[in-house]
Amino acid sequence: MTRLFPPLLLPLIVTASALPAQTAPRPAPSSPVQAAPAPRPPMVGVTVVARTPHDPTAFTEGLIWHDGALYESVGREGQSDVRRVRLADGKVERRATIPPTQFGEGLAAWGRELISLTWHDGIAHRWDARTLRATGMSRFAGEGWGLASDGKRLIHSDGSATLRFLDPKSLREQGRVTVTFAGKPLDQINELEWVGDSLLANVWHQPFLVRIDTATGRVTQLIDLRPLVAEVAATDPEAVANGIAFDPATRRLFVTGKLWPTMFEIKLDR
Repeated sequence: MTRLFPPLLLPLIVTASALPAQTAPRPAPSSPVQAAPAPRPPMVGVTVVARTPHDPTAFTEGLIWHDGALYESVGREGQSDVRRVRLADGKVERRATIPPTQFGEGLAAWGRELISLTWHDGIAHRWDARTLRATGMSRFAGEGWGLASDGKRLIHSDGSATLRFLDPKSLREQGRVTVTFAGKPLDQINELEWVGDSLLANVWHQPFLVRIDTATGRVTQLIDLRPLVAEVAATDPEAVANGIAFDPATRRLFVTGKLWPTMFEIKLDR
């Protein structure tokens, strides 16, 4: 899978934290009043609660916790699949294959179904969550990257700075919002997960999660995964952080990455 390499988010953060605060010059009386720049979101670290095995050959595109089980969408040319994974040891308990001409991407649950996107085909596959048997297909517009549900609608990312809100049954667009970081559009939004009352997202090729207010699109928090990335120490440049799952019953938060050998349960440092 080839995508345009994203703009670097890390230098923006590091530069901003390293520069001393400066006092803006007072405008001349004839100068128009300028709006204050949008504040940069705060950054928090993470504490690893537990580590469990993860298939190191899995090119993770979507990850969810649903009805007491972990599900994963794995993309690979000619071999994409959706799988139920045993958390304790990473064993694949059940697997559904995607047609070999399609590349599997984001994954979300809706009712008794799982919905998985394809990258370029505009096809979303529907699966019975218990058996992983195919239950149908739906069409959607644009590329498929990430997918999540907030309990009322589906949220779809396509690699741009735009999030689209979709009707879960028809996948018709019901609205959209632009994701912004310190007032500027942030693209390469990838895997998505609804956590509490906001959306967490991976940014492709970045060692951070962003928390997004879906009402405004504003990034309200950065979550620093750099220690996890360093621990994995992947040599493949595509083995990036990607995959977020949240268990609302226990409030457990899981993250992993493409080709990572480890699934991390984390909690946010506050």
